[in-house]
Amino acid sequence: MNALFYTVMSLFIFVCFFLVLLILIQKGRGGGLASAFGGGGGNTAFGSKTGDVLTWTTSVVFGIFLLLAIVLNLISNYQQDQQNKRDATTVNFPMGK
Repeated sequence: MNALFYTVMSLFIFVCFFLVLLILIQKGRGGGLASAFGGGGGNTAFGSKTGDVLTWTTSVVFGIFLLLAIVLNLISNYQQDQQNKRDATTVNFPMGK
């Protein structure tokens, strides 16, 4: 179960970085990331239909982000419950003189 947790966590971190980059390359009301650095021209870097594709892709990646967050929560809760059960079944007898 530990390997599954770290695999899902690695995938979650990758999706987080991908989502941040995906949001940053979109053109917003203020002109996007390009205009923040002085390159706010009239043309888009990837064509005229990229706004629709990027919006759709962002929605899909956000859905994956949410699913991975829920799965990580479930795995973490399961591991914590297993640890609590092990701690509860451990009996410590006091050492007498």
